[in-house]
Amino acid sequence: MVLIILAAAIWLPLMVYPPLTSLELGHAAREAKGVELQQAQARIQNEFRSQLLQAMGALVVFAGAAAGWQQLRVAREGQIAERFTRAIDHLGSATLDVRLGGIYALERLAKNSPDDRPSITDILCAFVREHAPWPVGASDGPEHPTPAGDRQVPWLTTRYPDVQTALYVLGRRPRHPQEHTPYLSRADLRRAQLGGAQLEGTNLRHANLARAYMPNINLENAQLVNADLRDAHLRGARLSNADLRDAHLEQADLRHATLHGADLRGANLSAALLEGADLTEVRTDDTTTLPDTHRRP
Repeated sequence: MVLIILAAAIWLPLMVYPPLTSLELGHAAREAKGVELQQAQARIQNEFRSQLLQAMGALVVFAGAAAGWQQLRVAREGQIAERFTRAIDHLGSATLDVRLGGIYALERLAKNSPDDRPSITDILCAFVREHAPWPVGASDGPEHPTPAGDRQVPWLTTRYPDVQTALYVLGRRPRHPQEHTPYLSRADLRRAQLGGAQLEGTNLRHANLARAYMPNINLENAQLVNADLRDAHLRGARLSNADLRDAHLEQADLRHATLHGADLRGANLSAALLEGADLTEVRTDDTTTLPDTHRRP
């Protein structure tokens, strides 16, 4: 490479600005004029040679920088892959603190590596379903809703602190255009804390959210078919166009919630608090149970 640059620096100026021929020099009126022309020609060649060397030097620097950037990118991808693998290993640990560290490691990775965000969302949803299952419909599964209620159930932070942490991360995760719909169907999320969480479009079919604390949560376009939301704190929640068919909303606090366009067919809202709630264009039928304050005469 160096020999090529040297050869180009020596020969290219001679090709672009060739020396004056004897014939051209002979046309000069005096010999001194010919010498002056030769010196001017040599000066032009030297200036061109200097410019050429500078341009070639810049190309060498650029090529080195490009190679260095490529090596840096490969090294960064290797570090991300290593961090990803280590975080997944931590999720499978039998020690709570290690699992919590794995969850927060995935959150940090999602912020630094946008391409990994869809996979991280899927992994955290799977973690929630695996560690807090609510197998409604199984032969030996729980009844839905549980007849005795859930008033004695501890907060999710006490029962499953790692699951609650995963929900915190999912509720504030950065979005990605290729992200799948978060899938939390048939999860035991009783008394979860999800205030202000951004879970629009999430699949929560048959999930148990009884007595969950969810003020100002965003569940627009969410799938909540047959979900248990009894006694849930949903004040100011955004439930526009949510699918709430056959949902259990008895005594739920829906004050100032937005349910515009929500599907409430078969839903039970007996004793629910609906003061200030936006119920425009909701879909109901004869199986919808509304509180006394909102029943049709």
